[in-house]
Amino acid sequence: MATDDPALAAAIKRQEERLQRDPASLAFAQLADLYRKAGRPGEAIALCRGGLQRYPHYTTARLILAKALGDEGEHEAALAELAAILEISPKDLQSHRMASEILRRLGRIDEAVEHLQSIVRLDSGDREARALLGLLRADPRTDAEAAGVGRVLRDDVFATVSFGSVCLDQGLVEEAAQVFTRILRQDPANHEARERLEQALRARSRRKG
Repeated sequence: MATDDPALAAAIKRQEERLQRDPASLAFAQLADLYRKAGRPGEAIALCRGGLQRYPHYTTARLILAKALGDEGEHEAALAELAAILEISPKDLQSHRMASEILRRLGRIDEAVEHLQSIVRLDSGDREARALLGLLRADPRTDAEAAGVGRVLRDDVFATVSFGSVCLDQGLVEEAAQVFTRILRQDPANHEARERLEQALRARSRRKG
């Protein structure tokens, strides 16, 4: 499959030629990443899997494989690859970040929070991870000083997609996120709550500019 980016196409050709000259080279990982960036995740997956048979502890290739699997929507397979990386390298920040994002998108909020906690422990200066952690693990029922919408959020009656959507439409993105995360803790498969949580997080990111 051709790519419309001449620079990317040229880089792919160079890496393909390099790998042809030395099939045992670690260059397979770089080529796989280029395939993925060119919208060829299937080829990236096949190349990584072949290379990892020879170099099973090459975590860079395994991370590229996880990304390609994610691109293909194979989230559980991607998580399995990330778990394998973290077993070898428990301080791998990229793997923790990717695992947290996948798990959040799957509605598995508490598992996502665990990875965010690891990120914050490993990199206390990661303000985005810290802010997201505070948002996803927030529980307004324990906030004694909550007021206004915060008090309403304590009531399980309002833990609905409809109410969260009203909050989001009114620009109350953090409150909306809290509603959707509460729903997902009870029902991770709630597709609408998962989508609306991502909308709330995107709105929050745009607001922060």
